[in-house]
Amino acid sequence: GAKASKDRLSKEDLDFLVLNTHYTEDTISEWYKGFKQDCPDGKLNPEAFVKIYSKCFPMGNATEFCDHVFRTFDTDKNGFIDFKEFLIAIDVTSSGTPEEKLNWAYSMYDVDGNGWIDLVEMTNLV
Repeated sequence: GAKASKDRLSKEDLDFLVLNTHYTEDTISEWYKGFKQDCPDGKLNPEAFVKIYSKCFPMGNATEFCDHVFRTFDTDKNGFIDFKEFLIAIDVTSSGTPEEKLNWAYSMYDVDGNGWIDLVEMTNLV
């Protein structure tokens, strides 16, 4: 049934991620298992994201920074991060080209998404 297929990544999503990341099918499947353990419904919400992020970076106030990171990862702006958004963001931030990393960082600072980083946006993040 439909429930069983949700425990595994669809062939379409797997092919898409192999094509658009630096990961192999096996690595993507391992990431997916971990993602499903943390997010059984396949949706990473802002609160869960802060919790996971805070474990990785216990120093400092993660909440405000996470709001910006979450917004940047949530590319379809539906209020949660699905596995494809999650893995593409992880890939870009860890093994993307310098230009991809720069584009990602720029979109994080461009809070209102207008293509410009103004003083308010810069000072809110820094």
